[in-house]
Order: sequence, then C-alpha cells, then structure tokens
Amino acid sequence: MPRPPSPDPPLPPGFLLQGLAGQADLPLQGLTILAVEDSRYACEALRLMCLRAGARLRRAETLAAARDHLRLYQPDVVIIDLGLPDGRGETLIRDLLLSPRRPAVILGTSGNPDGRGLALAAGADGFLDKPLESIASFCNALRDHLPGLQQGGLDDRTFAPDPLALHDDLARAAAALADPANRRYVTGFLLGVAHHAHDAALARAANEASTNTSSDLASLRALLDSRLHTPTDAFAEKP
Repeated sequence: MPRPPSPDPPLPPGFLLQGLAGQADLPLQGLTILAVEDSRYACEALRLMCLRAGARLRRAETLAAARDHLRLYQPDVVIIDLGLPDGRGETLIRDLLLSPRRPAVILGTSGNPDGRGLALAAGADGFLDKPLESIASFCNALRDHLPGLQQGGLDDRTFAPDPLALHDDLARAAAALADPANRRYVTGFLLGVAHHAHDAALARAANEASTNTSSDLASLRALLDSRLHTPTDAFAEKP
C-alpha cells in the first residue's frame, strides 16, 4: 500500500507569499509545473522556489504516478528526474515527445554527471543540474524556453529544504538497500540527494557503490546509518 504523502513543512521565516507579492515579483505566475521526482528533499527546494516565483507545482514520484497525472492534467512544464523507482526518466521524455498533449517544455534533471547528455539524447528541451537551489537560475532556465515569461525582480537567494525531508530520503534509501537488486536505483538516488545536501562523503560513497559493482554495500549502509543518527547540519556543507 503506498504511503500517504508527507505534509508540506512550514515556510521559512520571512517567506513572501504569492498573495503578498507584486506581480513583477512573480515571474512564473500562472505557470503549472509537474516535477517527476522521487527525492522529497530535492522536490522541497523546487516547491519553495515555485511558491516564491508564483508557479503551481505538482509532484509525482514514479513514472506510473506521472502518467496518471498527465492523463488528467496538462502542465506547462514537466521536470523529469532520470532515475526513478520504476524506470528511467528518459522513457517518459520520449513518450511526451510523441504525445498530442505534449507540454510546452520538457526538462530532464539529475545529479549524475552524464545526466545532461542522456536527457538531451532522449529529446528533452533542456536540463537542470542538481542541486536546484538558486531561484534566479531556475527562472532563467525556464525563460530560455518560454521567452514570454516576465522579467521578475527576484533576488538570487538559495533555498535550503527542510532537514526532515532529507532524513526521509536517507531512511528510504537505507530500507531499499536491504535488497541488493535495488543497487543501481538507490546509488543514483543517493547521488542526487548528496548533491542537494552538499554531502561530499555521501556522494563519493554512492558513486563508488555505483561504479564498482563488485564492492560490498556494507560501507554505504554504515554511512547511511551514521547520517540517520547525526543532525543534518553536521555534515551538510552550506552553499
């Protein structure tokens, strides 16, 4: 049985709500975005940026959930993580290219260094490197494909997601590693999470487990266990 979605955490202190901002400060106002993203931590940063810029964000954490959503709704932008629990994001990119309900913009995203090439080869209009933190960079990336978007007066702040979302991601990865068959998916998932958390040690461990398939997963499991019992700001380097 699917677990119920976690409630959105409270907004940061001083966060400017859409209804209190002027239109010029909402460069993405009216835009609908679907994020096909399995990491709650990554999606939380995206949610905060969309709220601040005036866009409406919906999330699907699997290919199946994304297809269900797209049968009912037609977002303006779809942002697709390449490594998902039930398959590769490139598959959905290719499917959307052939759809009569093709979104105006299809973007790939990944923490994998090869992600950009894979997404563009599948037909994506563009690519967002992880971590997604800068609201100005995010809005500019969308403006490259939607030149009609207004120029907003947003400052170039970065958004730090709720640490509880990071804990949820790490706990999910630790549970999935109980089955060695999940190795490829989990190491890719952790690589993206590590980029967002600025956790170089976790990124190295995930990359090692991904590239050296003969290695034991015990060291990665031990690191995850350590992270789950350590306050997140003790290992997350601030950008």
